[in-house]
Amino acid sequence: MKYTFAIIVVAFVLSGCGSHTDDVELETASARPAKILQSTSKKKINVTSKGRIFHTVPVAMQCVPYAREESGIPIRGDAHTWWDQADGQYGRGAQPKVGAVMVLSKTPRLSYGHVAVVKKVVSKRLIEVAHSNWGSDKASRCIVYENMPVKDVSKNNDWSEAEFLDYPSNTFGRPYAVSGFIYQN
Repeated sequence: MKYTFAIIVVAFVLSGCGSHTDDVELETASARPAKILQSTSKKKINVTSKGRIFHTVPVAMQCVPYAREESGIPIRGDAHTWWDQADGQYGRGAQPKVGAVMVLSKTPRLSYGHVAVVKKVVSKRLIEVAHSNWGSDKASRCIVYENMPVKDVSKNNDWSEAEFLDYPSNTFGRPYAVSGFIYQN
């Protein structure tokens, strides 16, 4: 019973449903000061996450419009179609660069693919991305991640496969196929 209650409390805090400012501490690699973010629900959320900042929105925001706004790359359509649509219009490649859109391939788990914007290149095999609509339930899909760590787990070190950090467990999740990166002109 205590375990179930703890899960409900954590889900409640992370979903931004509280009527007051919430402090959420996440143990991660770097240490940066806490920031106060203003969500679209007009509720201030104080997130102490040592540099891994996120905020909640009242309704799930699809990854495509978020990536389009964040990157300035005006491609439309399902996330997995961005890779082919960018051909001839934008530079594309296998190496992450700040501002580039990371395109995840369409798979049984990602029926529309997924897009995220590279915010920081930490090393050859680690980046931080901003993205939305990432999760397995309504609460997690209402979180906009602004600096989520992603690591290259491809056999050839070519970013063809990557894992995203799962904040609740502080571990990297299952691997996802990556089509590549679309670069801003």
